[in-house]
Amino acid sequence: MKLIEKIPKKQTPQSMKILSDHPTEILILLFLIVTFMQSGVDKIIDWKGNVGFIKTHFKDSPLRNNVPLLLAIILVIEIVAGIFMIIGTYQIYTSGLKEIALIGVELSAVALIFLLIGQRLAKDYAGAMSLAVYFMITIFGAYLLHS
Repeated sequence: MKLIEKIPKKQTPQSMKILSDHPTEILILLFLIVTFMQSGVDKIIDWKGNVGFIKTHFKDSPLRNNVPLLLAIILVIEIVAGIFMIIGTYQIYTSGLKEIALIGVELSAVALIFLLIGQRLAKDYAGAMSLAVYFMITIFGAYLLHS
């Protein structure tokens, strides 16, 4: 005769499991997805406005004559990084695999380094400093996804 019956554990719904198994990785990915997809979509929607703003911003830098090309490169990296991170988030959710998300985060870091180079060449040191926060979050995400 058993005095204590084993009480079955309450099952966590799958929708809640995503944050309980990989909460930091998922939240960092969501932050970076919003950051880079919004930035990329903004560049697509207002290409002329962005080119005009960046040309003014870089008028005294060595990059002034290459703004449209450089902006297009950043645009492609941002969108591709965002797509990889969206796919990677789904992959983490369904299988726990992190490789695709890691590629997206690494591309995000590359985009931030390119932006940092531009800010430094434009002598916008405050703008360059603000990128450090994004870079730290990105590097922490890469660290978590790699381990």
